Amino acid sequence: MSTRTGGSSIGRDLAQIVLSSRPISWINTAFPFAAAYLLSTREIDPTLVIGTLYFLIPYNLAMYGINDVFDYASDLANPRKGGLEGALLSPRIHRATLWAAAATNIPFLVYLVVVGSPASWVWLAVSVFAVIAYSAPGLRFKERPFLDSITSSTHFVSPAIVGLALAGAHVTAGTVLVLVAFFLWGMAAHAFGAVQDVDPDREAGISSVATVIGARATVRLSLALWVIAGVAMLFTPWPGPLAAVLAVPYIVNAAPWWNVTDEGSAATNRSWRRFIALNYVAGFLATMILILAWVS
Repeated sequence: MSTRTGGSSIGRDLAQIVLSSRPISWINTAFPFAAAYLLSTREIDPTLVIGTLYFLIPYNLAMYGINDVFDYASDLANPRKGGLEGALLSPRIHRATLWAAAATNIPFLVYLVVVGSPASWVWLAVSVFAVIAYSAPGLRFKERPFLDSITSSTHFVSPAIVGLALAGAHVTAGTVLVLVAFFLWGMAAHAFGAVQDVDPDREAGISSVATVIGARATVRLSLALWVIAGVAMLFTPWPGPLAAVLAVPYIVNAAPWWNVTDEGSAATNRSWRRFIALNYVAGFLATMILILAWVS
């Protein structure tokens, strides 16, 4: 093999490993940490920068990379895999992906432990455990209906809690209500995303909230959770109630599938792709609300 060919092969492998971290979704975990920490400390310091970088890339590489390695057999039969919605990692780079996840996570985790407190250690441990437990053999929370949605939501809410704990924030009832609303949103998002995979998951023998209660019931569950999340935000301190409207686009996006059948569940992928775009719109609006909270 020539040097050029070898270098090209390594480059392709690295690109696949990076793709497995779902770059399009990096912001979904980094933003909650950064927002919680910055609003609590109101200053930019090394912990904000390092923590945000951790939850931006290494955290996602662990979360999704581990998933892609141990879901490879079932992903082969899933037409969604092999692009932005999930890498189809060649078996020869599975070990490299797991090593890359460990190598990129450990230095950041060491720093966050050193600068943290017992409270932040606990929540950081919960966050990392949820990432591993979702896909790793022997745990596989993703195959435990309802626990799969709870664990997935933990992936996105726990970075915010870690940020609050690192900042030594005083947790109020309003803060708890925001976190509860965010958690319900995360459960709704996971459940709705599982609907499109009902057929390939059943063929692969993988259980999920959607394979157990069916596509129609899962869509309705997601809609109910988004509604409750939106209503909960109405009872948070100003300007929190403004965020209640952020649930509306997700409800509108999923509502057409109220009567979806298991046989037609794959078609919900159209709305799932819109869901990914909606996250950026909601993130922008959430940022505007956070700026308003900053100056209030």
